[in-house]
Amino acid sequence: MNQNINFQSLLTLDVVDGLRETTRELSVQAYLVGGCLRDHLLGRFPIRELDIVVVGNGIEFARKLHSKLNSPSEFTIYKNFGTAMFRFQDLTLEFVGARKESYSRNSRNPKVESGTLRDDLYRRDFTINTLALDVTSENFGLLVDPFAGVRDIGLRLIRTPLDASKTFCDDPLRILRALRFATTLGSFEIEKKTFEGIKRNKHRLEIVSRERVVQELNKILLTDKPSVGLYLLDRAGVLELLLPEITNLKGVEEIDGYRHKDNFDHTLQVVDNISRVTKNIWLRWAALLHDIGKPVTKKFIPPSKWTFWNHELVGSKMAKKIFTRLKMPLNEHLRYVQKLIAMSSRPISIVEDSVTDSAVRRLIFEAGEQIEDLIMLCQADITTKNKKRFEDFYNNFEIVKQKIVEVEERDRLRNFRPPISGDFIMEHFNIKPSREVGIIKESITEAILRGDIDNDFDQAFDLMKKEGKRLGLLSDED
Repeated sequence: MNQNINFQSLLTLDVVDGLRETTRELSVQAYLVGGCLRDHLLGRFPIRELDIVVVGNGIEFARKLHSKLNSPSEFTIYKNFGTAMFRFQDLTLEFVGARKESYSRNSRNPKVESGTLRDDLYRRDFTINTLALDVTSENFGLLVDPFAGVRDIGLRLIRTPLDASKTFCDDPLRILRALRFATTLGSFEIEKKTFEGIKRNKHRLEIVSRERVVQELNKILLTDKPSVGLYLLDRAGVLELLLPEITNLKGVEEIDGYRHKDNFDHTLQVVDNISRVTKNIWLRWAALLHDIGKPVTKKFIPPSKWTFWNHELVGSKMAKKIFTRLKMPLNEHLRYVQKLIAMSSRPISIVEDSVTDSAVRRLIFEAGEQIEDLIMLCQADITTKNKKRFEDFYNNFEIVKQKIVEVEERDRLRNFRPPISGDFIMEHFNIKPSREVGIIKESITEAILRGDIDNDFDQAFDLMKKEGKRLGLLSDED
């Protein structure tokens, strides 16, 4: 179905005149397609990417337009995909020749051959992405909408243009894209048959690379309210396949009338809470994984107590297995997530005590540069519905935050290193690396953290001499 809809803000872009002229010079048809049209109709501005389908040689078309526009941007060809890309002004332009695709059972990489515009729109994932705006001189500005994509955008509906089961079986990455679009586009629903197709074909996700899976998960986690996508992943049975550690948090067990909270719902609320205050994807991952150690550490202690003793350290170790399985980076990002999980209950213990300088020093020392993120995570972890309890916890954390500022300014403990090094100790006492060196260093560190001495060289030096004498070490001064 062809329609006349006002896409004036797209059609008046500087690049569009170049597109129109190039279609005339090469005697081909070209169309703006997919996401840019969808986002225009949804009022999602500014639009930064334009996808262009050429009924003909897309790479040749792109090369000629790149030259015509005198674009300083690098011209890039992706031979494996038959596409070309360059930037013009603040836009990324990607070009492909119209094509049709066929799939084999064991791969989501299709067999591709040249096709018509209709062939190209048939191969697309969802009706909301099957719009095509003609930028050819003869039909300039005419919208092609063969699958009622405009209607579905108005209904805020995710629907496959063809049979849903075949769509997801052919390319199971579309399963995650459907769930992600329903999350990122805002208040979109997945049509019933499409959702059933997702559930029937979820096992096909095993042929999708873990890297692509994580890209989609990250896009969901980076939304304003990730729980929307995470609940959809769960309803579709996909979350259990990708992150069983999260679905294992489900359920409330009761013994002798005593229950614990549902840690699944709690976790998703924590993720939403943290997402209100930071875009840091790794902090959001830490929020998602912070309680994964609870199911394996859960224990009822009569007469009335549920415990999850040591779940933080257990969860920290589990995080590495998850990162490894999903082929996520096993570098400083993993160490950051593990550290926040392992320390996620530490600040609350300070709140429950009397916020002593000594406790704050130790927290700053162990958290280092992650101290603000740790406190942020702990405040996000307050999900009680009891208004009085919530206010008490939150206000106590504000006290801790202020105490951290005061202690840090006074004692300089961020990324703290003892003012006396192991090399200095060995040189002073004329000894080799030994157990005694470690004992002295640990004594100095503990004395500073307790507040017995300041984070100061002279005071640490005096303590070093005392400890050395206690251990039977002599220096040239003795």
